[in-house]
Amino acid sequence: MTLSPSFSKLTPNLIVEDVERSLRFYEEVLGFQRGFTVPDACPYVFGSVTNGRIEIFFNEKETAAKDYPAFQGKPVGLTGTMFIELERGSGVDALHERLKGAVPIVMPLVTQFYGMREFAIVDPDGYVITFAERAATDPASV
Repeated sequence: MTLSPSFSKLTPNLIVEDVERSLRFYEEVLGFQRGFTVPDACPYVFGSVTNGRIEIFFNEKETAAKDYPAFQGKPVGLTGTMFIELERGSGVDALHERLKGAVPIVMPLVTQFYGMREFAIVDPDGYVITFAERAATDPASV
């Protein structure tokens, strides 16, 4: 019998047009903290942000295409979303209220049938981010 690996972490590694622009957006708009950058000063080819247990990497698209030739000439963005769950009581409604005038909301604030209250935004490179919090009325939460 083959043992399955024990994974310890998943870090989205996003290909972006401008690393500094992405760092500023995630810091100033979403409340992340800047991690490390490569090089130490602009213009960056790599950067990271963190917030709690969430970490996101940003790679400048031309530099990333050198390591991943399949990216050459492709647009940035995902055909999925990043799903960020807030700690219960963190206030997904308040986050929605704070962001609704600052960023494009691509999914309105709703309580889903599966017990999550959530909404989605789009970042400057077209990445869709869904923010969710377990709804107070979720049967799985009692």
